[in-house]
Amino acid sequence: MPASEVLLSIGGAQKRAEATFDRIDPVTGTIATQAAAASTADAIAAVEAAKAAFPAWSALGPNARRAALMKAADALDAKANDFIDAMMSEIGATEGWARFNLMLSSSMVREAASLTTQISGEVIPSDKPGCIAMAVREAAGVVLSMAPWNAPIILATRAIAVPLACGNTVVLKASEQCPRTHALIVEAFVESGLGGGIVNLITNAPQDAADVVGAMIDHPAVRRVNFTGSTAVGRIIAKRCAEHLKPVLLELGGKAPLIVLDDADLDEAVKAAAFGAFMNQGQICMSTERIIVVDAIADAFVAKFQAKVATMAVGDPREGKTPLGAVVDAKTVGHVQSLIDDAIANGATQVNGGTANGVLMPAHVIDGVTADMKLFRDESFGPVVGIIRAWDEAHAITLANDTEYGLSASVFTRDTARGLRVARQIQSGICHINGPTVHDEAQMPFGGTKASGYGKFGGKAGIDSFTDLRWITIETQPGHYPI
Repeated sequence: MPASEVLLSIGGAQKRAEATFDRIDPVTGTIATQAAAASTADAIAAVEAAKAAFPAWSALGPNARRAALMKAADALDAKANDFIDAMMSEIGATEGWARFNLMLSSSMVREAASLTTQISGEVIPSDKPGCIAMAVREAAGVVLSMAPWNAPIILATRAIAVPLACGNTVVLKASEQCPRTHALIVEAFVESGLGGGIVNLITNAPQDAADVVGAMIDHPAVRRVNFTGSTAVGRIIAKRCAEHLKPVLLELGGKAPLIVLDDADLDEAVKAAAFGAFMNQGQICMSTERIIVVDAIADAFVAKFQAKVATMAVGDPREGKTPLGAVVDAKTVGHVQSLIDDAIANGATQVNGGTANGVLMPAHVIDGVTADMKLFRDESFGPVVGIIRAWDEAHAITLANDTEYGLSASVFTRDTARGLRVARQIQSGICHINGPTVHDEAQMPFGGTKASGYGKFGGKAGIDSFTDLRWITIETQPGHYPI
């Protein structure tokens, strides 16, 4: 029997679908979750429920919306044990990663609650006598939100919270790899008074994803779409949205560089690189995938980094005895190993690593990676990082930008002005000086450039993404017209 059953949530009521699909525990191979496999009719019903709820929710005052969101944050926190169990069984997460997800997610909801009174406009001087001209931000309508499995609570919550704060209603399309985790989020929101169609949940079998998502994008009531996931799928979604001239916010793949300059504090760089490369087994969109080290200090850095990574063992996440747990599936192991094999066959050297035991894959460090290797270009999304040696600062910047992606980046130097100069030349939506590439806060504008997507989640930038800016005028004097 499955460990849990996940139903659809449409209009605040749970609903079974005609079919179900199973999510398999990647560690044990047993059924973790049996979830409703929504049909296109179910998907359309969820959008219709959100459409029906929109007028009342969008008309609600900001403090009422804030109160509901604050309750939702508390409700999320109250489900901590359920979230930990769901993330462990569905994606092989460690307890630490699950708790971090929940902590940041409830913070995001509270931050969104604080934004309800910051959805402001302005009065703009008009050249027309007696004309009062205003720019006003208003809720867009129904928001279709799609979140992935890797940081499941964080990424699904941010897809919901700011849209709700702005007065929109939401349909969350859960990831097929963590339906129970995503269902718990919607459950918390509904329990907090955000039912009745304000927040809805659709789960679908993998083979039905294109039809289910397409039906919702095509629905006239859906006025905004946001998607976090692979660049390949993001392109498909962007094309479908473009057919309807619907704005879409995309947060896609990454190949984050961490530059270590010749004046860097190597101990700090090693700590940040290890965290950025191997937190959640490297399955984070911001994960450090390329460490670009200036030749002058490369050998010293590699020696320190090798020693650090050697302490980072992999083990069963349920036992909680190791910093690294499972990757999401055997396909990931095969993909990562193929990148490693290609690099070594073309002259790179394995500094750390070992044979995977099922989905328990050790941390791999590959030195001597060059631009003609797949590990330099292809997103690994797993426990491997390549070390690339640069001649100097200018070469390091060139290497960092030699990628289709542009989400996160980092540079280490003791000279802050130098760090800022380098950061300004890196083509990424996010760049940290003397910090890891993995860094997220609820109030920050989060998003990438190039093939990493466009648009911003978080803080006031999120308000721009999920509202319409309208120009409204009031005439206070009699009109004078040429005809």
